Amino acid sequence: MQVVKYMFQPHGDDRGQLVALEEFKDIPFRVKRVYYMYDTGEGVVRGRHAHKSLEQILICIHGSCKVRLDNGKEKKVIPLEKPYEGLYVSNVMWREMFDFSPDAVLMVLASELYDESDYIRDYDAFLKYVENNSGNNAENSAENNAENGSENSAEKNAEKEGENA
Repeated sequence: MQVVKYMFQPHGDDRGQLVALEEFKDIPFRVKRVYYMYDTGEGVVRGRHAHKSLEQILICIHGSCKVRLDNGKEKKVIPLEKPYEGLYVSNVMWREMFDFSPDAVLMVLASELYDESDYIRDYDAFLKYVENNSGNNAENSAENNAENGSENSAEKNAEKEGENA
């Protein structure tokens, strides 16, 4: 499983820092929904689901947290600790967010509007879905966009984590 982290360009001076994000320039899809979570209690695990179609970028804009990604064959834990760092989460990828710092704010950019029918909320059902749909997911779509010559600045800066993620 290849982990794709986007390193967004911070702009700052003595007034502070700013990160601007644009569809198809910094984000590899059209953003149709943005939401964020905060005041997540100690020991709480969020997510625990996958999506059939939806893609996401997760950005811990304050504090830190960890994300466990599972494609049905491999699992990786990825820390999110910088407000200019985004984790790409493809469709057909089980995700769990955990180990939130007390001040964590996790923002999610989603490729689709909320649609309950796109969710897979049972892990065994997820594994069965992966088995029945192998080869049909977009796990590598951010990577494919970069390989197909996209001039996306975030993709140029995408950090592909190795096996130690």
